[in-house]
Amino acid sequence: MSEVSAGTQFGPSSAAQARPFRTSDPRLEPVARRVMAGERLNFDDGLVLYGSPDIFAVGWLANTVREKLHGDLTYFNVNRHINPTNVCVANCRLCAFGRKKGTDGSYTMDLEQAWAAAASGYSEAVTEFHIVGGLHPDLPLEFFLDLISGLKERFPQVHIKAFTMVEIAFLAKRAKLSIPETIERMKAAGLDSCPGGGAEIFADRVRHIICDHKIDGSEWLDTARMVHQAGLKSNATMLYGHIENDEDRVDHLLRLRAVQDETGGFQTFIPLAFHPDNTPLDHLPRTTGMTDLRQIAVGRLLLDNFPHIKAYWQMMTPQIAQIALRFGADDVDGTVIEEKIYHDAGATTPQGMRRQDLMRLIAEAGRVPVERDTLYRNVTRTEDSFTVAV
Repeated sequence: MSEVSAGTQFGPSSAAQARPFRTSDPRLEPVARRVMAGERLNFDDGLVLYGSPDIFAVGWLANTVREKLHGDLTYFNVNRHINPTNVCVANCRLCAFGRKKGTDGSYTMDLEQAWAAAASGYSEAVTEFHIVGGLHPDLPLEFFLDLISGLKERFPQVHIKAFTMVEIAFLAKRAKLSIPETIERMKAAGLDSCPGGGAEIFADRVRHIICDHKIDGSEWLDTARMVHQAGLKSNATMLYGHIENDEDRVDHLLRLRAVQDETGGFQTFIPLAFHPDNTPLDHLPRTTGMTDLRQIAVGRLLLDNFPHIKAYWQMMTPQIAQIALRFGADDVDGTVIEEKIYHDAGATTPQGMRRQDLMRLIAEAGRVPVERDTLYRNVTRTEDSFTVAV
């Protein structure tokens, strides 16, 4: 059993000060020294983190970084997912959500239905509308601009986080506009930030198999870069647990890190486990809890310029999300209310969670729950209203 002492740069309250790093895997020792010194990890370090059998040592390192950044604080929000349509021109093998136009199970909300969906749910006022959907062959850009402006008119206090990089690029192409022009029109309508979906895995070899009809990895990153240059924040995701390998995962994380070095526009990294049910890849096994926890930890260690790592409880179950708060995660997403994409792929977690249940989940993991808005400003609630720290 080897030990690496923690340096003082992690602060007196951090896990690194409580005890030295110990591991049964000597390959982790130089990685741990770089982490303790605050040095950036490289590609080979990433492969070691993915390949090490000492998952608890990997988690300890990630938790050390997490506590350096956030102490015991864990963030959540009160949000509402809205999926205006599941009609999609793409035919991604990873997807159980999309439908072809006119087929069984396909749906498309009109504007009134979408606004009504936003208004339904808990009596608590939400701070965020999270809006993603299929690549509809007929809905023009103007439909989505009207959707956003109508939501802003009806719910002026709610942050609108809408449209993945894939959707933005698709709508720009259909409208015969440049991507920057499309983003500016969305901003003018009321768009406040963008979610991180559609990144999947950037490696061409994988992308050609699982989502060949989407923009490629470089185009996703370029679109994110333009979103950030327009003054909007976004998140970033990675879909893991299908046909990718460790090299593909490390490549994905380092390409995200490189764009973050340029723009500083990513707020949160959200690793998403592939759910194979009801997809053409349903012969693949689901990820295990150990794989999910490792992905959280490696994300925290390689993405040294990302402020937050999210344990998306809808995907990994509330129980694994709790453990992830000791493996590098500092955010558990939000109340959600209704989630379609993962549940169409066989997720058995609840469709939504009450605010008090999220707080209990965090507290029982030994962390301090902090309600945030989309931009990670603290939210203070009274009985029937909320205020956001500026």
